[in-house]
Amino acid sequence: MINQIKKFKNKRVLVTGADGFIGSHLTEKLIEMGAKVSIFVRGNSINGTSEYNLKNLTNIKDSIQNIITGNIGSFDSKKLILDIKPDYIFHLAADAYVPNSFNHPLEVMETNLLGTINVLECSRSSSKIKQVVCTSSSEIYGLTMGKSIDESHQLFPSSPYAASKLAADRYCYSYINTYNLPVSVIRPFNTYGPRHTYDVIPKFVNLALKNKPLTIYGDGKQARDFTYVDDMVDAFLIMGLNKKAVGRFINFGTGTSHSIIKTAKLIIKISKSKSKIVFKKKRLAEVPNLVCNYNLAKNLFGWRPKVKFEKGLHKNIEWTKKLLKM
Repeated sequence: MINQIKKFKNKRVLVTGADGFIGSHLTEKLIEMGAKVSIFVRGNSINGTSEYNLKNLTNIKDSIQNIITGNIGSFDSKKLILDIKPDYIFHLAADAYVPNSFNHPLEVMETNLLGTINVLECSRSSSKIKQVVCTSSSEIYGLTMGKSIDESHQLFPSSPYAASKLAADRYCYSYINTYNLPVSVIRPFNTYGPRHTYDVIPKFVNLALKNKPLTIYGDGKQARDFTYVDDMVDAFLIMGLNKKAVGRFINFGTGTSHSIIKTAKLIIKISKSKSKIVFKKKRLAEVPNLVCNYNLAKNLFGWRPKVKFEKGLHKNIEWTKKLLKM
């Protein structure tokens, strides 16, 4: 980490989707490392005045160099980004809530695919940019063929969200191949921790602390590889700094999956909740099992997850307690 601090110190870094879950943690870390961080968040520019509503970065707003507002999927975003003259770009802006893509597939495609193309076009237009990290997703693997997933696994996106992320992932490949751009692509598996709001773990934690029922769609045997946010932030930093990452598409996860029903029971146990578990009809486009093979990340960078699942849940629950003022 010492070398990483030296490399980022005083460098101009842009984070898209910076006020989101992972983006906000990454932004904080970059500022802590001495980078000159600008952020791109969803908002409007009216009469020369930017309108936005930060929810996760209010405490460090004064440490941010520039706050760009707009729609990452709009062609206008390219000029906004290039005006910042970044050395590094971390592209995390996305419409990442899978069920939203069931009813709004075109809007999700615009954000996830066109937003990524705009960032790639910035990289193609600027000789100043040293490295770009684009965020893919484990969802692109979809219906998995074996126990764990490495980067050579076939790609079977099972939802419009997954298809939009796969399209963006493949556009990254095409731009790297065609234009020899300094782009690396991170494929994170399910990430959890403070500030996450819309996925299964934060939903279960919130409900358990209120002693409300926890709803499971299907039989609960579907399983996910959950990685704590601190470990994933380290992965992003590696992908942005290490030259071995350029041109690579790399999985990051723990190598262990946890079923949804066991996760629900563990959250109830840790939070000492009185919640009951209820079952509903299986959700559309549900992927049965996602577990990461992170051998490539380990072999290239020596990366490995540090936070055990139960310890991460304890941290997540304590943060939520403070948020709910319990």
